[in-house]
Amino acid sequence: MAFRNLEEFLNVLERENELVRIKEYVNPNLEIAEITDRISKSKDGGKALLFENTGYDFPVLMNAYGSENRMCLALGVANLNDSAKEIENLFKLLSSPKENIIDKLKLLPKLGQFASWMPKVLSGKGECQQIIMHDPDITKLPVITCWPKDGGPFVTLPIIHTKDPNNHSRNVGMYRMQVFGPKLTGMHWHKHKVSAKHFNEYKKLNKRMPVAVALGGDPVYAYAATAPLPENVDEYMLAGFLRKKKVELVRCISQPDVEVPADADFIIEGYVDPDEELIWEGPFGDHTGYYSLPDWYPEFHITAITHKKNPIYPATIVGIPPQEDAWLGKATERIFLAPIKMTLVPEILDMEMPVEGVFHNLVIAKIQKDYAGQAQKVMNAMWGAGQMMFNKILVVTSPNSSKGEDPETSVLTNYANVAKEVFKNLNPSTDIYFSQGPMDVLDHSCSKMGFGGKMCIDGTFKYDEEKDDLFSSMPCRFTTQSAQELLQLFPEVKAVNCSLIEKEISCLILSVEKNKKYHIKELHNSICQLQSIEGVKMILYVEQTVDVNDLPVALWRFCNNLDPKRDHFIVKKQLSNSGQYVACIGFDGTLKTKQFDDFYRDWPNIIIADDKTIHSVDEKWPKLGLGDFIPSPSLKFKGQMYGEETVAN
Repeated sequence: MAFRNLEEFLNVLERENELVRIKEYVNPNLEIAEITDRISKSKDGGKALLFENTGYDFPVLMNAYGSENRMCLALGVANLNDSAKEIENLFKLLSSPKENIIDKLKLLPKLGQFASWMPKVLSGKGECQQIIMHDPDITKLPVITCWPKDGGPFVTLPIIHTKDPNNHSRNVGMYRMQVFGPKLTGMHWHKHKVSAKHFNEYKKLNKRMPVAVALGGDPVYAYAATAPLPENVDEYMLAGFLRKKKVELVRCISQPDVEVPADADFIIEGYVDPDEELIWEGPFGDHTGYYSLPDWYPEFHITAITHKKNPIYPATIVGIPPQEDAWLGKATERIFLAPIKMTLVPEILDMEMPVEGVFHNLVIAKIQKDYAGQAQKVMNAMWGAGQMMFNKILVVTSPNSSKGEDPETSVLTNYANVAKEVFKNLNPSTDIYFSQGPMDVLDHSCSKMGFGGKMCIDGTFKYDEEKDDLFSSMPCRFTTQSAQELLQLFPEVKAVNCSLIEKEISCLILSVEKNKKYHIKELHNSICQLQSIEGVKMILYVEQTVDVNDLPVALWRFCNNLDPKRDHFIVKKQLSNSGQYVACIGFDGTLKTKQFDDFYRDWPNIIIADDKTIHSVDEKWPKLGLGDFIPSPSLKFKGQMYGEETVAN
């Protein structure tokens, strides 16, 4: 479904009881973000929020994509799997054998549809250019400041348009923009991104790079800007396919080489000069739940700002999950499952990216397994597939076809059942594979920025060729009494979560207070000598401040803080005179320091609201029309902070 503009989408949300209009004054500096954080973490993602009284001329829309229902409404589908099925059917039609003229003619309607999705450049001006700021000033827009240690206000939902100066191919991406002045922002594109490649090409040519930023319009544009498309695929082709109508573009006023959606609410035009010094941008409370620390990025000089009459300023916040961006990620998981299946990993049956893994950190893949080593084949294919190169932990599972299990019955969202099956099939000493390669530059656990370790856990059923007959997959005998013994023997262990053992998942989670060099490795070796540990296949270590009984939080912290290749320790223990052995692997998911870990990068803090903002929102809550009082989610994390600054101390 195509929306004429963002206002029409809001009307649909209101009709579906998915929108709350907030008429009370709310400050874009921290207060909007705090309210949104409370709502986005409420049941089913809460509702979309339209802040109509911000002290600026324009209302602010938040949490528009923050639930499965709103994400489906934005994409015009009843279910997120609908688009995936349509893409899969299209792939099958295009790739099927064409034996005669009739088979080929059957393609024509689909090809005609495909042509109708291609973006079109209109002549003249668009709705987005109804009002032209004669003296462009981005500080007149209600750009929000999200978190107390952010470097300043950030544009958080920008749809950024650049072109390759050689072949003029368009890229549409989403990169945060820190506001430094009326006509100056940062342009936070990472080195792996296509816009950064365009920037490097302009640098070679010694030419200014024209850039245009759209805000608003059909909600599918923002999704398309985040989608992991190949470099040569125009994001507006995907948008056209999803909305079943071509995207209409118009040329910018001051940067006419760049085209933007005619129905956008705001357009910010400008340029980046490759010859200029970079600007010190950040910090920023990012989607990992930690601050991304300051670094050098290009300056974006604003040459024009235009907008439609009565525009809406869209924004989002990211931080400790769950947040609105989880649903953008879920859409990508569903929509891009079909292309991965059809072109790279035909044996894949399903894929899941748990919210605790904040996109790249943790991916679960279910495959149809037909031969030994197939999980490793899938591992290599997925780590070579576009943005999957950033994946840190890949878990591969499968139905057991040797026992006649139906490939479609197991559901990946039932994490307990998936983990039970994975651990049943797992030999920690042979079925976990380690590699290293490019990582998300926001991954603070890497010893070197943007380069670190990754692992694949092969939790598929095993053919005889894959088994080590000397490995004993003995039942786990660890009990709550064993946990008390462990706490008494090792005073640095502050808490033990053995609830997974009770679900036949042979994994412990321990919180530890580190106090010496290589402490976790030595501790793991000692713990594995206990008889009660025999049968435990994995131990996850987190910091003493983390509540190990809050599984979602413990896993979020663990995944963020782990470099799997560097931070794992495997212990094999012989069982009497039988020749058999048990194995237990430990993973250090604690903060890394120079003192204890020879880690030389700054370690960022987690993101929470400040007391002043929390109190201010508490006072305003009865006037906001948001129902029963919701306390600040930040309160539960205050004890997990590493001091008060953006860098841990």
